[in-house]
Amino acid sequence: MSELKPKYISQSKTEQVQIVMSVDINGKGRLFGGRLAEWIDIVAAVVARRHSGREVTTVSIDNLHFKAPAYINDTVVLIGSVTYVGKTSIEVKVDTYAENLTGERKMINKAYVVLVALDENEKPVSVPPLVIENEQQKEEWEAGEKRRLLQISNNKIFE
Repeated sequence: MSELKPKYISQSKTEQVQIVMSVDINGKGRLFGGRLAEWIDIVAAVVARRHSGREVTTVSIDNLHFKAPAYINDTVVLIGSVTYVGKTSIEVKVDTYAENLTGERKMINKAYVVLVALDENEKPVSVPPLVIENEQQKEEWEAGEKRRLLQISNNKIFE
C-alpha cells in the first residue's frame, strides 16, 4: 500500500452560493434551519471528497451554531475547509454568511462536520494528512483535536 500524499487546505476549500427562495423559509419568514443544515452537509461532503479522493459519509455535525437569521431573497455564502484529519475521518468547518447586494457579509452560522472516507466496499479508509501552513490553521487543528477527544470520551469514536 502506498503512503498517502499530504494535502493543503486550499486544495479542498469549497464555496457554495444560494439565494434564499420561498421554499427555503420557515413560518417566520427566515431561512429554515433544516435547509441550512442540508446545504452545510453538502458543502462539507464536497470538501471531504476533494481532500480524500473518496466517497464520504457524515458521522456528525459536531457544532451547528446559528448566529443570525437569513431572509427570503438573501444571498447565502457557505465556505467549507478542512480543519482536522484523523486516520479515516475529516473534520470540516463550514462558515455561512448572508451577503447583501453591496457584497457585505454577515456571519449567520458556523458548523463543524465530521465525515469518514469510504472504500469501494463502504468501509472506512485512510485519508491524506493535512499540511498546516499558518497559525490560524494550527489553532483550528488543535481545536479539532480537542473536539475529537471529547467525542471519544462521549463514546462517539471516530478515527
